[in-house]
Amino acid sequence: MSDGISCKVESKTDVIRVAKTTKNVSVMCFHDELCQVYNALMTALSLLREGSNVTIFFGSRGVNAIHKDKVNDLKCLPDQPKEIGEAIMTRMEEMNLPSAEDLLFYLYKEGARILACPLNTELFGITKDNLIEGAEIANPATYYKEIVIKADMNLTF
Repeated sequence: MSDGISCKVESKTDVIRVAKTTKNVSVMCFHDELCQVYNALMTALSLLREGSNVTIFFGSRGVNAIHKDKVNDLKCLPDQPKEIGEAIMTRMEEMNLPSAEDLLFYLYKEGARILACPLNTELFGITKDNLIEGAEIANPATYYKEIVIKADMNLTF
């Protein structure tokens, strides 16, 4: 079983050289609840910055997270009493955490691929023009074959 690290020893006195192996990572986000979206984005960004090839797929209500007019209106814990979600949002601001929109921008500019589910974009009336910069509508004929099946890791949020 490989842990993503390869070692090569050329002689008994050589120092072991450690090199990270690039992983292909598929992150799927099916929620528009800010805490879930944030977890998906932070995980994707961390993996990207560690050298992985990252594709983030937004399906179901997750397509709202990459809608340019809705990304800044995502709520934390909307199924809980309003004051709980608001307290978390306030704490996130106090911690000076980047917004979901900022994280998506970093991901796009740093090389992640951001995809929207074609079925859910149509269902929610979202067009390519409604998506944030860098997002594209996935090709259902190739998405699973070229991204999900070939991924070393498939993470779902």
